[in-house]
Amino acid sequence: MTTFFDLITIACFVGMVIVFFQFTDHKIGALIHFMVTGIVFAVANQVGNAGSAVLATLLIFAGMAYVVLLARS
Repeated sequence: MTTFFDLITIACFVGMVIVFFQFTDHKIGALIHFMVTGIVFAVANQVGNAGSAVLATLLIFAGMAYVVLLARS
């Protein structure tokens, strides 16, 4: 973990796992949605490390917004 995007995406992933265990019913359907969000965070990390900070930031915010929507439903 040497770059800014490594730290941010790992923090988002840890937060996503905490939200899954605290605010969902632990069903397989919810887990699949959270897995997709984890993939979005991984892609954002790779894109950010490749030099496209704007796209990576958009992906991170989109992933966080989706996690919030999943936790509310």
